[in-house]
Amino acid sequence: MLSSWMLALLCCIWQAKSQVPVLTPQKKDSRVEFQIKNFGLAISGRFNGLSGKISFHPNQLGSSSFQVSIPATSIDSDNSMRDRHLRKSDYFSVDKFPNITFVSNRIYTSQNNNRYSVVGVLTIKGVAKTIAFDFDAQPAGTGYRLIGSFGLNRLDFGVGTKSISLSDAVEVRLDVTALMP
Repeated sequence: MLSSWMLALLCCIWQAKSQVPVLTPQKKDSRVEFQIKNFGLAISGRFNGLSGKISFHPNQLGSSSFQVSIPATSIDSDNSMRDRHLRKSDYFSVDKFPNITFVSNRIYTSQNNNRYSVVGVLTIKGVAKTIAFDFDAQPAGTGYRLIGSFGLNRLDFGVGTKSISLSDAVEVRLDVTALMP
């Protein structure tokens, strides 16, 4: 029969092995980019300053999670006049809603080879919607490089209004390096 101290030691060892590492998105190595059509031309941009915590390990997907945000004020479309307009109330309303957030509900192995899927809640301009997308996870230093993309309808989040010139569809591309702090 195991003594109580040995049982406690075994529990501590098992718990230490079963915990998913908490990783921090690296601001300088991570990209959140978007593309939208305006008058038929592709307009690209990015948001900067991703922060939060990412708990991820491919062998422990049930315990993995993403809880990240990015400042809406950081929008950068390489046109400062357009960016100022996008920060106003009819688009991102950054004074009232300073952050865009994503919180995962579930991470699992995708049906696509060597990929993962995540389902979670994306909140933009105070509107929360469930989204799902696939991503790749590549080991990188003390963590992972996570690469994925998803589409969304900007009108679903109250970003702008119906327009003849501006597409409703937005493509978002993620390239996030998350490391142990």
